[in-house]
Amino acid sequence: MFVQVPRVLIAATASDVGKTTIVCGLLRAFARRGLRLRACKCGPDYLDPQFHRGVLGVPSHNLDLFLSDEAQVRALVAQGKDADLTIIEGAMGYYDGIAQSHDASAYDVARVTSTPVVLVVDARGRSLSVAAEVAGFARFREPSFVAGVILNRASAGYAPTLKAMIEEQTGVPVLGYVPQLEDVRLERRHLGLVAADEVAGLRHKIDMLANAMQATVNMDALAALARGAVPLEATTLPSGPNGPEANRPSMTDRPTIAVARDEAFSFYYEETFEALERLGARLAFFSPLRDKDLPVGARGLYIGGGYPELHARELSENGAMLKAVREAIAGGMPTVAECGGFLYLHRELEDADGASWPMVGTLPGRAYRTDRLTRFGYVTLTARRDGLLARAKESLPAHEFHYWESERPGEAFYARKPQSTRGWDCVVSTPTLYAGFPHLYLAGRPQVARRFVEACASFGARSRGAASHATPCVDPSKAH
Repeated sequence: MFVQVPRVLIAATASDVGKTTIVCGLLRAFARRGLRLRACKCGPDYLDPQFHRGVLGVPSHNLDLFLSDEAQVRALVAQGKDADLTIIEGAMGYYDGIAQSHDASAYDVARVTSTPVVLVVDARGRSLSVAAEVAGFARFREPSFVAGVILNRASAGYAPTLKAMIEEQTGVPVLGYVPQLEDVRLERRHLGLVAADEVAGLRHKIDMLANAMQATVNMDALAALARGAVPLEATTLPSGPNGPEANRPSMTDRPTIAVARDEAFSFYYEETFEALERLGARLAFFSPLRDKDLPVGARGLYIGGGYPELHARELSENGAMLKAVREAIAGGMPTVAECGGFLYLHRELEDADGASWPMVGTLPGRAYRTDRLTRFGYVTLTARRDGLLARAKESLPAHEFHYWESERPGEAFYARKPQSTRGWDCVVSTPTLYAGFPHLYLAGRPQVARRFVEACASFGARSRGAASHATPCVDPSKAH
């Protein structure tokens, strides 16, 4: 079906040009107009959607053409059919995709969804070169979908001159500019932006930015550009746990999956949560930093990525939670632990200052800091044997991004870089455990999400029927 979705994609010529800052300012400025808003983010990003949620108070979705397919990306955008405006934030440079291609880039998302693009260009200390850059981006592909420009870090006195020059030289309209505002700059750390809940005075900063942009960006023209987007051909995804029964595994009761979520573990895809709920799971969130036990009735465990290395002492000192997690996994509770969650399951974790702290101890060995990105980017995982999420020889798309390394990274899967011959062993996998550095996008592989939910339901059924809650399983510490 065709749906009308007012939408615009905010892209940039390169990373660190100001996309996230400008998107947050636009969201706040449009919210002041009373518009119903949605936000999306291109690529495998956890932090930028946190900023969208911090501004909007509603979930932000990831649009990823490697981790999922074109139909799902269009369906996610189509969820904005009842909104007044959907703002999609790009990733890296507009055309930057896998290897030296535009595959899975922001451009690829614009192409698949036929979304008009506004290009953010850094204007500081530049003149005619800005026009050359805009012309290059607008003509590099046909169609490029580039329909407008916002100048970042431009002075009030010179912005009108730049606008006239760019429009004359390129024919691309300049929709405004953003002055250099040092007070609203968002801090960065080794994985990119600092998490939204760690930014002091975030709402005040975004309000200051919105104040400036309301005066310097043509909001009416930007909204008109979004409303002029062509109808989107897409199917809509079922929502909530009461979707079509055909999409749900057969089970007596809906299993509860305990999800670790606090300052140490916050890297999750909203679409994965939605997929698990559609399949019948209940999600119960808990804090490994502060809680003393897993949620009552938990039949599965999901520990995502984040910054456990920045909270290693507090995690280690919560001995009750370490014991609860260790005993749950040893008892056969189906568990997915990605990146930060994988670090948490080690015997020891080195913190950012070089001190090592005892952790859960399900996995042997120590996790330690390196001085560089150990592995970065998309990978295709191929299972060497049957396990919790995949069967032997099955392949799954995934993503890695970490500075920490493990003495025992596992070898149940082989990871290969797309469009490359480079690869490596990774992941500890048993019939009840997936633990490794690669992040999975379960929404993009429904059969994998289904296996996890079914395993949790089966574990619940066994637990109810057994005199003891312990269930025999493969010892993860002895898995190869």
